[in-house]
Amino acid sequence: MFKIRVILDVKEDVLRDVLIEGHANLEQLHFAITKAFGFNGQEMASFYKADYQWNQGDEIPLFEMEDDKPSMQTCVLNKILTKKGDKLIYVYDFLEMWTFFVELIDIVKPLGHSEDPKVVATIGKVPKKAPKKEFKSETKKIEDDFGFINNGEDDLDDEIGDDYNDDFDTDDYYDDEY
Repeated sequence: MFKIRVILDVKEDVLRDVLIEGHANLEQLHFAITKAFGFNGQEMASFYKADYQWNQGDEIPLFEMEDDKPSMQTCVLNKILTKKGDKLIYVYDFLEMWTFFVELIDIVKPLGHSEDPKVVATIGKVPKKAPKKEFKSETKKIEDDFGFINNGEDDLDDEIGDDYNDDFDTDDYYDDEY
């Protein structure tokens, strides 16, 4: 069985450790997480592959969106999480954006005959509302074909200079008859 730590991305510590069979699929983990955190499991959700610094990678959606692309039903845990420390990011309810960090923390012997997921550790209370998320892109300096460097800011006025008149009135060029 896999012992998976699921941490809710909020200021206070809120986490659940879940035991689940390694041959379970991500959809089963999705339902185990929603149950462990008190959600109804009826909202859209996705897992994202993550590296060891929690950088978000490829999406694994709840339902198959494209042919030949994985979904939660087709991804088996022991194929996605192959060793201790492997990570996923889980987002539940795209309107609220509940975000969780999911990590394989141990592979243990089964506790009994049941294959149902079990919550074996609970820390913290889930807040009533999801925290607001700020999405900021990293600004990268990009040199265009003319040698100008764009650092993510609108610096066109700086490139053109102060002689540019942006008070151009299109009404001067149209006939009122149309």
